[in-house]
Amino acid sequence: MTLDGRARGLRILALVVLVIGSLTFALGPTATAAPGPGSPLPSADPFYSYSGSLSGVARGAVLRSRPMTFQTPTLRTPITGSQVLYRTTDQSGAGRATVATVLRPLVPGPTKLISYHMAYDALGSQCDPSYTLSGGYTNATATAEQAIIAGYLAAGYTVVVPDYEGERLEWTIGRQSAYAALDGVRAAQNFLRLPRSTPVGLLGYSGGSIPTEWGAELAPKYAPELNIVGVAAGGLPVDLAHNLPYINGSPDWAGVIPALIVAYQRAYRLSTDTFVSARGTQAMNQVSALCISQFASKFPGLTSAQMVKAPYTGLLDVPQVVRAINDNIMGSQGTPRAPLFLAVGHYNAIGDTLMITGDVIGLAHQYCGRGVDVTYAQYDGLKHQQAFAAFEPQAFQYLTERFAGLPTRSNCATIPRGNSLAPTPIP
Repeated sequence: MTLDGRARGLRILALVVLVIGSLTFALGPTATAAPGPGSPLPSADPFYSYSGSLSGVARGAVLRSRPMTFQTPTLRTPITGSQVLYRTTDQSGAGRATVATVLRPLVPGPTKLISYHMAYDALGSQCDPSYTLSGGYTNATATAEQAIIAGYLAAGYTVVVPDYEGERLEWTIGRQSAYAALDGVRAAQNFLRLPRSTPVGLLGYSGGSIPTEWGAELAPKYAPELNIVGVAAGGLPVDLAHNLPYINGSPDWAGVIPALIVAYQRAYRLSTDTFVSARGTQAMNQVSALCISQFASKFPGLTSAQMVKAPYTGLLDVPQVVRAINDNIMGSQGTPRAPLFLAVGHYNAIGDTLMITGDVIGLAHQYCGRGVDVTYAQYDGLKHQQAFAAFEPQAFQYLTERFAGLPTRSNCATIPRGNSLAPTPIP
């Protein structure tokens, strides 16, 4: 989720800056493209809304498009791309529209497509990747991931970046995020007129691991025609029934608690007035239009117990909440066909201060038992933010090898059982 700007190990980003700088000098200025700094928020931009019927419209069909320039609020690059509004599917199976950013590499070559899933962890539309990548807004997380994306472009990859939370900013919702990611790949292929045989990689850390893992899990049934050659997911929230007690009262992550309830309220239409306390309502209102970098550490010491009112003693006492959590347990809806790289930090006995190490191990072990080719990496001594720096270079190497058709180095034989991922009993 939020990435530590002081984290070491991202020397590759310095190289990316040098590459981009040299290319800027070589190519000169580019024409101004909309949108950009000063553009309206996606929530106020008609491009993001689609009022027509989606009945009969193919998943991944491009509904409209416009050019964009890959930039920050203060730095332009010679990289141009397109934003595409496309048809996808929500958690309940209904048709929805969302936006993806499609970026071509500066040096043409055989098309290798990366679906990069930013950890935008948003409840407000200013956090949408399509908005940040075009210079409308930024934060430390977006800046770091934008540099990673530039590295893939410099390495010759075509990159599609979906706004996978959708128009209503429904954060952590598994199937919906996967559908948006997979349909974003379809939309990019449609827009660029690429064959379905084009090799595809899925990549994301923390919040971005949700569409990545779920995309791998659901692709065999939802998008079997896609040629997904590799998947790299790090810092995964496998079962939020385990994460909630871990961050309960945390000085750094307690703001996630009200944000999750806002997301579930949007996606599952929870009747929050039946269980949320006055303090909980206040916290939900405060986070309801923010990015995680703005709310994660803003409620130090906030507990699950403070979020609810009698007769409940915590959010896991609430049947509605438990049902929503159980609906989003990774590994519960399908089995990936593509090889997986799964990674997580391990700072203390439980996890990386946000994610549960044993849950990621349990997911890897479960998939190995189903015959999936899994490579698991654990970053001992690293917190969640720090593990991002360790994950990204390994993910780059892993995906590069998958696109090259090299053998994997699966360590399924040595992955322990890990935690149980059985659904939490409904109270």
